Amino acid sequence: MTALLLAGGRLPGRDGTVDVLLYDGVVAEVAPAGESSVAGAERVALDGRWIVPGLYDRHVHLSQWAMVSRRLDVSAAGSAAEAASLVRRAVADGAGEIAGFGFRDGLWPDAPTAELLDTAAGAVPVVLVAADLHACWLNTAAAARHGVTLPDDGLLREDACFALVRELDDVADDVLDTWVGDAARRAAARGTVGVVDYEMRWNRDDWQRRAADGAFPLRVAFGIYPQHLDRAIAEGLRTGDTVAGTGGLVTVGGAKVITDGSLNTRTAWCFDPYPGLEHAEHPHGIPTVPIDRFVPLLRRAHAGGLTPAVHAIGDRANADVLDAFEQVGCRGSIEHAQLLRHEDVERFARLGIVASVQPEHAMDDRDVAERYWAGRTDRAFMLAELAAAGVELALGSDAPVAPLDPWVAIAAAVGRSRDGREPWHPEQSIDVATALAASTGGAGAEVRAGLPADVAVIELDPYEASLEELRAMPVAATFLAGRPTHTTLA
Repeated sequence: MTALLLAGGRLPGRDGTVDVLLYDGVVAEVAPAGESSVAGAERVALDGRWIVPGLYDRHVHLSQWAMVSRRLDVSAAGSAAEAASLVRRAVADGAGEIAGFGFRDGLWPDAPTAELLDTAAGAVPVVLVAADLHACWLNTAAAARHGVTLPDDGLLREDACFALVRELDDVADDVLDTWVGDAARRAAARGTVGVVDYEMRWNRDDWQRRAADGAFPLRVAFGIYPQHLDRAIAEGLRTGDTVAGTGGLVTVGGAKVITDGSLNTRTAWCFDPYPGLEHAEHPHGIPTVPIDRFVPLLRRAHAGGLTPAVHAIGDRANADVLDAFEQVGCRGSIEHAQLLRHEDVERFARLGIVASVQPEHAMDDRDVAERYWAGRTDRAFMLAELAAAGVELALGSDAPVAPLDPWVAIAAAVGRSRDGREPWHPEQSIDVATALAASTGGAGAEVRAGLPADVAVIELDPYEASLEELRAMPVAATFLAGRPTHTTLA
């Protein structure tokens, strides 16, 4: 294989320049500039730029992310009426069927209803997917089109929403593969070398097809949902196994289970009721998989060699999931871990459970959290407390809920601020080194010999950059297994 020498780079937080030798898929050497022991390597001049391990997004829905730019954007709507107005405009522009994305109704002054969308769209079917992917807002025409019965507010939540989203995802393989490839290249341009994909479908065959030539720009670990668990076990899939025919790029990920809802949809499973919803049908949120069903599911996944990756957002959901991990006696990850009891932080550490957190959600959710988790937000997104307890952090985006851009996640984890606002619970901020290490798939915060040859070259020292500079970090090049997947270098 060709040896590649990244010459004259800098390691963040260190003096002097170094040469980094990428050879046969690994970082073979990190030496002071001009002192590499290997001659004849292809040389790429870094001219003092900084080099860091390639970045990972540990929680994405890549097909959903690829589709977002092709759907009606309703994320800016500040009310149900504004969202309906955007739909009305799309109908006037000739849309024959509308799929939209991005509404957040938690703080809207008015309520979404099917009637409101009926008035805006008439006979044109409309499905608007919430930014958190846990609710869909439909009009009557869309309900008839998809064969669903709407509640009075026109919102399908949780499992009913997930089923409809899967229908919207029914795009021809070649078309979706093109969109996913475009999204992957955009991710590589932000220094990303790998993702954990939790798309709600049987993903092994999709990824085997997409990476068949070994040239896909990302490493991918794909999740397996309960409806596919028996098939995965029967086919001998085990977490960490490489999928044949993908050039080593695709591996089997974890067994994904969703145990509660989300904050914005007010379905995250909490000990305390949601203010104003004390007399609602589900005042504490929804446990989507009761503990008596969840424990056998967890045990079956673990026995089958699949590491559990469990969605839990509310503090009660997190406590219940930790109880289940302890009962089964296995390790895994809790995906999101947004609201925790202080006493459960120690249990994360003691049980060896990874906290897979999406820091940008704290920026999106801070206002709705102050309303619906009033008096508890000191326990929301507890990154500093988790890190101090020795819990392994794994940062991600949950794209399309937040952008697939690890630098956005790092900046949110470090600054707990966006758009010039005061930091939100800055006592839970972590430093850049910790955030960077939590964004490299286990490689740590610094490039060193023996690591995979997955590296990113950036224009600024992340330890010296402002929060705004971190969020928009200029990436000069990304290398995956020693080959460039993005470069602006000559």
